[in-house]
Amino acid sequence: MVWVNAVIQGILLGGVYALFAAGLSLAFGVMRLVNLAHGDLAIFAAFMTLSLSEALDINPLVALVIILPGAFAAGYALQLVVFDRVVGVDPAFQIVATFGLGIVIQNALLEHYTADTQGLDVGALRTSTIKVNDTIGIGWLPLLTFLTAIGVLAALALFIQRTKLGRAFRATSDDSDAAQLMGVNVKRVFAVAMALAIATVALAGVLFGARSSFDPFVGPTRLIYAFEAVIIGGLGSLWGTLAGGITLGVAQTIGRQVNPQWGALFGHFVFLAVLVFRPNGMFGKVQSR
Repeated sequence: MVWVNAVIQGILLGGVYALFAAGLSLAFGVMRLVNLAHGDLAIFAAFMTLSLSEALDINPLVALVIILPGAFAAGYALQLVVFDRVVGVDPAFQIVATFGLGIVIQNALLEHYTADTQGLDVGALRTSTIKVNDTIGIGWLPLLTFLTAIGVLAALALFIQRTKLGRAFRATSDDSDAAQLMGVNVKRVFAVAMALAIATVALAGVLFGARSSFDPFVGPTRLIYAFEAVIIGGLGSLWGTLAGGITLGVAQTIGRQVNPQWGALFGHFVFLAVLVFRPNGMFGKVQSR
């Protein structure tokens, strides 16, 4: 039962990783952009939620009503002002621009909040547990996070498959030049895609902050796990992102069960194994030559 509990906790942890990875998968799938500031933007949203909840004396989860529209608008503006200049050019420019943005965010947070660890107080929800038996317990907050990840990925999948703008996403992803010739406003498509990516990662950052402590420099670690979830699941595949997040989460919790210090190591081993034996990921498309 101890191992069963480890697997269950790993699946729930995978929900957090899937939420972090969803925005990366969406941005890469639509515009082939790798955003190295992705994790820092999530932590920035967690700090903004902390300040807002303290200023208004509200639950951090209630503050999402303000944070998520703000993150959407910020993502739209970032794409138009910063990322538009590096989409479709040498990837080195993407690395420099997004890495630089991450450094700016980290230092701005350090200046305002110091290096002290913080946490979002969501009350009894943080410790509430569904007791299955003496060994297995399912936390309400991890369960809520996992269900939220499924809901977000399902909503994004339906949006891309069933709406006119979603079809423009797919057309732009396949061939942006051809889509533009057919009347698609590619810049608008990119801006909406980045806005959705930033709103998604802001939600991930807030739920992460409600589950554990964070500081201005924890973003890059979240970015690494998000990258691994995307690669394991398959680049550009939203449901693959969920599968990759769950796989990574289960690997880490099993590793911790073997040795408390081996959690991240087991996850990295699974990531490397996927790179070696299935480079396109579990649900990635094989590119024809």
